[in-house]
Amino acid sequence: MHSFAPGIILITILGLVVLSDALANRLKIPSVFLLLIGSYTIYTYMPVAVPIDLPHYFDTIILFCIPLIFMGDALHLHFSDIKKHSWSIFYLAVVAVALSIATGASMYYFGVFEGLTLGAYVSLFAINMATDAVSVQSVLSRFKGIGHDIKVLIEGESLGNDATAVIAFFFIGLPWMMNGTIDAGEATMDALRVFAVSIGIGIVFGYLFYMLMKLIDDKRGELFVFIIEAYLAYVVAEHFHVSGILTLITAIIATKAWIDMDMKRLDDEEAKKSKTFLQRLRLHGIDSTTSERMEYIYEMAKEFGYIAAVMIFFVLAEMVSLEKFWEYKVEIFTMFIITTLIRAVSMAKFAFWGSKLEQIKPVGFEGWFILTFSGMKGALSIILVHMIPSSFEHKELFEVVTTGVVMLSIFVYGTTLWAYFTFFRRKEEEKKLFTH
Repeated sequence: MHSFAPGIILITILGLVVLSDALANRLKIPSVFLLLIGSYTIYTYMPVAVPIDLPHYFDTIILFCIPLIFMGDALHLHFSDIKKHSWSIFYLAVVAVALSIATGASMYYFGVFEGLTLGAYVSLFAINMATDAVSVQSVLSRFKGIGHDIKVLIEGESLGNDATAVIAFFFIGLPWMMNGTIDAGEATMDALRVFAVSIGIGIVFGYLFYMLMKLIDDKRGELFVFIIEAYLAYVVAEHFHVSGILTLITAIIATKAWIDMDMKRLDDEEAKKSKTFLQRLRLHGIDSTTSERMEYIYEMAKEFGYIAAVMIFFVLAEMVSLEKFWEYKVEIFTMFIITTLIRAVSMAKFAFWGSKLEQIKPVGFEGWFILTFSGMKGALSIILVHMIPSSFEHKELFEVVTTGVVMLSIFVYGTTLWAYFTFFRRKEEEKKLFTH
């Protein structure tokens, strides 16, 4: 007998996306709110619409969704923007996250969560400091007037934040939590090794697929090349026990950076008169793609990532238990408040440093406000908490608290930004979020 389960789940996902977008446009609210509510409602009250055992296939769903989720956001970043705001993005994505996890772990000495070891605190805060690029974009796309520079910071931080959180969780927090002890020096060197090797592999993949792009001359083929690159970079990196997410992000950004250089060359007549060694190495003169085709690729990649995020939301719906939420309500709200305060302080530090260091541009109060409340959690937090072995005695606490924090962050942060841009920020204002 034939199984129509894959077709039914595809209809359900696409139908939910279409309906959520339509209602969001009419109600002028972020569609991610409706996606979360809709996925929970369908999964709980319409099981015929989700005829697949999602918990059983969770690992498969993760491996399928991760490259699609991160590919679209990596494609949207321009190398010129990364260069311009490199120190700012580095602080937000690496320094601020590391300090935030360390600050959260210090709650161990106050006994905030009874029974957890110091390693468990590191893991819990690494999981709950990871932001979700898809949720952030879904919310911010509803608002006009956000400067280009602040968008670059938000997108760069979302991607880099996730890579840092993953390394901190898998190579420091999780081993420490499961083994009870950890060699700090060895763990630090291992994390740095993973960071360096992941970036190295990503750059190699980025160059190889950039060269491959020169052999393709249609937008569909180029889109498929990027998808293959994302999956291959992730799988190879995970096979060699380094960070698949960081490798994937680096590979896509590297390919896109070289493509941006090609596009700039087309507008620069002087560049055609001479060729440097690096230009010859890139087969200077053979175009990799066009700006029109890249726009198509980005839009399609964004849609693929959106659908992948919805699949994760259905898994999140399976993890939601109102009874468990009520049982762990104190822990959930405690974690949400602590992570919110830590993020607000780390973003305020960023604004303070910006007034003292030339390399980091100050963002002002409004920039601090937007950066603070753009820290929504989502797919990656759910993925990381699922990776905790079943033998861990506090896994239920981790799952319920993380699920609760994800939902609170999306609704509370999203509603805060929505209310600010809808009711408090005057439409005629044209503010620049960076001061000089």
